[in-house]
Amino acid sequence: MSEIPAEQTKTNLPTPEITTESSISGVENVKNSLGNFLSSWKLKAGLAVAALFAFLLFAFYWQHIIAVVGMKSWSARSGAKPIECMVRDTNDDQYVSCSSLLDQQIVPLECSASLFNIGCRVNYGTAAPNLRRMNP
Repeated sequence: MSEIPAEQTKTNLPTPEITTESSISGVENVKNSLGNFLSSWKLKAGLAVAALFAFLLFAFYWQHIIAVVGMKSWSARSGAKPIECMVRDTNDDQYVSCSSLLDQQIVPLECSASLFNIGCRVNYGTAAPNLRRMNP
């Protein structure tokens, strides 16, 4: 076996040409993998579950959202500071219990949970019958 000197092998080898084919194939690979991900059933199922969860969460807090709008409106008109509303209507009378601070006193409110009746009424609770008896 005869050995070829190192200088001859360097000159006899073809020189690699610099092309953009490798960068184009990299971009194509990214496009293909991204396209595969976007068309996968896992992504579609995940988006469906997320949308269902968002809808259920919105539906659960719907009464609270409407009552807070009414409480803030009532508080702005009366000069009170809104405090907070309960999350749900617990006795199914279409009103959510809320409270505001007026002249350093907490005012119990019942704010509507209906979009067609945004507003609040003052809830005197069990004190109302006693007030009527005291003032004939």
